[in-house]
Amino acid sequence: MTALSDTTAAMANSDAARLRRSVSNTLKGSAGNLVEWYDVYVYSVFAVYFESQFFSADDKNATLYIWAIFAVTFLMRPIGAWWFGRFADRHGRRLSLTISVTLMAACSLLIALTPTAASIGAGAAIMLLAARLIQGFAAGGEYGTSATYMSEAAIAGRRGFLSSFHYVTLVGGHVLAQLTLLLMLHFLDTTQISEWGWRVAFAIGGLGAVVVFWLRRSMDESLHADDIAAARSGKAQKNGSLHELFVVQWRPLLLCIGVTMGGTLAFYTYSVIGPKLVQGLFSGGDVMTGVVINLVALTLLMLMQPVGGWLSDIIGRKTLLVFFGIGGVLYTGYLLTALPQASHWFSAFAILSIGFVILTGYTSINAVVKAELFPAHVRALGVGLGYALANSTFGGTAPLLYQAAQRNGQMGAFITYATVLIALSLLVYVFCLKNHAPTWLDRDGH
Repeated sequence: MTALSDTTAAMANSDAARLRRSVSNTLKGSAGNLVEWYDVYVYSVFAVYFESQFFSADDKNATLYIWAIFAVTFLMRPIGAWWFGRFADRHGRRLSLTISVTLMAACSLLIALTPTAASIGAGAAIMLLAARLIQGFAAGGEYGTSATYMSEAAIAGRRGFLSSFHYVTLVGGHVLAQLTLLLMLHFLDTTQISEWGWRVAFAIGGLGAVVVFWLRRSMDESLHADDIAAARSGKAQKNGSLHELFVVQWRPLLLCIGVTMGGTLAFYTYSVIGPKLVQGLFSGGDVMTGVVINLVALTLLMLMQPVGGWLSDIIGRKTLLVFFGIGGVLYTGYLLTALPQASHWFSAFAILSIGFVILTGYTSINAVVKAELFPAHVRALGVGLGYALANSTFGGTAPLLYQAAQRNGQMGAFITYATVLIALSLLVYVFCLKNHAPTWLDRDGH
């Protein structure tokens, strides 16, 4: 009886230790994700303030150019997903993540130090574009590798909850960018922010990478040591192989793209276009109100991610995705038409927040859903490339397409486009996914 008790206690201690280790690795992986996505979103949050520094104030197309740069950087994400995914499947997730955050931070510092168009003319815009292209390359690697790492580091039964911190920190980067703007609006006037405040915002992201570099060096590697050794010796030709992905694993790759397509479009429509609409409502003199509404709503979205992940561990991933798909089909048109007409701060906050509740059905679990589709030897590559292809095509282009539709009075066309894409992803959720079925993470022993 005593031996049985000792065995039970040892198993309990072992489970508790595994959980503590899993939480520790999740937090370390999340910290890097937070800084990297802050660097991504500080661009969209401060765009209206630094626009005049890179393009002439007389250029009527300046705003369109700024969002075109935002969109074109997404073209680098598939390339980054391929390079970092292949690297992570051969040399480990930890080293790949450390390199990606270093690149992202270096480019944020470059943007912070770039001379204005008044000083070097078109060279300013070229430097901005170059830095953002490299950041797009790094972001393509960050998403797939961090989603893979956090899903592998999580223990069975809690994967949805722990991997949801991938989007806690992704949204958290947007929250930090909004909070940075709020603090600047409190202490500076808009002229000061346009002249030099935006540079401080970019520099913060660059300096934050120093802490993240140290944290990522101390986290555990989630790819088995034997797999890394085999890949380095040349014995594991399948690891990170495009041939393996496109020829053998093409079905999960297509499924990954289908899962992402409507979700990434909704994410950029709700979390980038939505806050910009709120900002526009209060641009006539009450700028602070708009920033506060966005900050509180985005904080709510961030805090809802673990709730969605926890629910998915109980009711299944498919159920949450179907909830998002139905909600997105019914709500997207309303959000885009009602939000610009909101007459009170509370109605603006409510419209945006309801959209975020719907969006949580996708964001909270999309990382683990994709990681569960692929075997370990192509997981980082498959997750990263599948996401990046859909994200570049449908997500990153959303603000630019919205801007063009608004300018040409074709808002109905954009709403139809967004709704149809979410509906197509809904069909994927309904007919191609299963709840509580064994996954590759289970088979690989994660």
